[in-house]
Amino acid sequence: MLRFTTAGSVDDGKSTLIGRLLHDSRAVYEDHLASLQRDSRSAGREEIDFAFLTDGLKAEREQGITIDVAYRHFSTPKRRFIIADTPGHEQYTRNMVTGASTANLAVILIDVTNGVTTQSRRHAFIASLLGIPHIVVAINKMDLVDWSREAFESIRTEYAEFCAKLPVTDLEFIPISALKGDNVVERSANMLWYNGPTLLAHLETVHIASDQNLIDLRFPVQYVLRPHGSFRGYSGTVASGIVRVGEEVVVLPSGWRTRVTRIINGLEDVEYAFPPQSVTICVEGDLDIGRGDMLAHPANVPWVTRDVEAMLVWMHEDPMRLDRQYVVKHTTSIVRGRFTELLYRIDPDTLHRVGTHYSASGREDGNEVKTLGLNEIGRVSMHLFRPILCDEYSRSRHTGSFIVIDPITNFTVGAGLIIDRAHTYARTISDIENRQLTCHPGHVTLRDREMALGQRPVTVWLTGLSASGKSTIAYALENKLVEEGRACYVLDGDNIRQGLNRDLGFSQADRSENIRRVAEVARLMNEAGLIVITSFISPFRADRANARNIIGEDRFIEVFVDTPIEICEQRDPKGLYVKARAGEIPDFTGISSPYEPPESPELRLESGRLSVDECVNLIVKLLRGKRILD
Repeated sequence: MLRFTTAGSVDDGKSTLIGRLLHDSRAVYEDHLASLQRDSRSAGREEIDFAFLTDGLKAEREQGITIDVAYRHFSTPKRRFIIADTPGHEQYTRNMVTGASTANLAVILIDVTNGVTTQSRRHAFIASLLGIPHIVVAINKMDLVDWSREAFESIRTEYAEFCAKLPVTDLEFIPISALKGDNVVERSANMLWYNGPTLLAHLETVHIASDQNLIDLRFPVQYVLRPHGSFRGYSGTVASGIVRVGEEVVVLPSGWRTRVTRIINGLEDVEYAFPPQSVTICVEGDLDIGRGDMLAHPANVPWVTRDVEAMLVWMHEDPMRLDRQYVVKHTTSIVRGRFTELLYRIDPDTLHRVGTHYSASGREDGNEVKTLGLNEIGRVSMHLFRPILCDEYSRSRHTGSFIVIDPITNFTVGAGLIIDRAHTYARTISDIENRQLTCHPGHVTLRDREMALGQRPVTVWLTGLSASGKSTIAYALENKLVEEGRACYVLDGDNIRQGLNRDLGFSQADRSENIRRVAEVARLMNEAGLIVITSFISPFRADRANARNIIGEDRFIEVFVDTPIEICEQRDPKGLYVKARAGEIPDFTGISSPYEPPESPELRLESGRLSVDECVNLIVKLLRGKRILD
């Protein structure tokens, strides 16, 4: 089953498109069609107004706009569908967020006569924010521009450039006329220049099976089922991952380990369950498990925290307040908490941040942004009075999201998307300082290790674009130093992300945390006396400066592998540049994400001109000049 939502500016034709889709796919019953014809005549329409299929409110029909979210079900021989027709006007942003929150795909309509508008960009931003993995841009009303290919291509180019700034991995453009039915269900005879699929054909064939997270088992317990004394089961919805009979699971937050003895789906016993199935799970032993607890794999658990950082969509007329308590519903848990910081607000038209910091204590920096109003989106920190079991939203929609409820009115006032853990490490350092913990030095000093190994420990930090040759140079340098009897080790980006940093993505926050962790590891290895060679793109100067600060100015040697992007694209051993150019890889350094070259590196290597051996020899010469190898 495919859940998809529509979005677009007012009068772009969203409701008409859905009506046409239902009508032409023969998903409208005859009595409903007759009623639709009567309503259209009553409204003064000469032809059937397909928008009336979803715009059922009196105000919607009078004004010709969509106000509330309308859901329709239909099916074809290939797939079942649930459509959420969401409003396009800015004042109904919260309604769009509601309708799109469970969607696999978003259909964004653009009126070809109006071009790319502020709302068009806003809807792409919200779709990417909500983690919708597939986006179809339906460029509508092609009949009004005489089916012009140039008009279609112009909008496609402009919108694709904007979407390149967003984490959008699957972007499809289809020229249509919702009113006439061209390229909606049947291929248009008026646009023979278009060779792609019709809208329905694309919806029927888009691959969504891999969108589900089948790795991280998360089973929030919703209800304890005890129909009689000899049966105890735990009911809920599998949020992510796969649970199997006989495998070991851990109960959180208690930490008790047990095994799954039985899984019941409906009235049948099954061997395994997967999202989004609602099942009852039985385990070994009489454990104290209740609503709000969670089952997970022992080696793969969510993080337990009272402090979260999230992108927050404010959905109420009363603005967000930092000085009051709210109720937070997260999976099956309900806890109280308060917002502690408003870091910034997002301008969805430009993707710029408005304001840089404002907290409950009154600290502020830059443009002052003290609150979020209706339909505004911002990044906030929140402290909860009881821990929750959560993941990043990009990893798991279910455990990475929450809603905020006003405890007085019981209105839902906000929706939060947990974005990263980077802030938790800063708080950990603060906690350590507050507890006045001290470092315990060993009896073997660094000087002892230097004398034993015959070398000074340093970190050779190789930075440059993907395919610039960093890893090749790093491993060749390691080989040469080992041949000379030196103790050294390479920390490579791909290897680190398969283990230590496998929980991190490629957003700017995750990249910063990736480099911070690597720098901490390199510092520890330096203290063990080793020469460390790192191979990381590390595109941002601030992150490399932070790494230098962690490792130490006297131990950090920055080597810029300076290779033009044209040469990197020619090499492209993993085919990453091709995918990035096609929009399949978001936030790719050099294409859709910037690379900030070092301003004054200790060494600059032109790997497009120099051989690997020449690069290695230059690094060794530098190390000898600094008396590292003495």
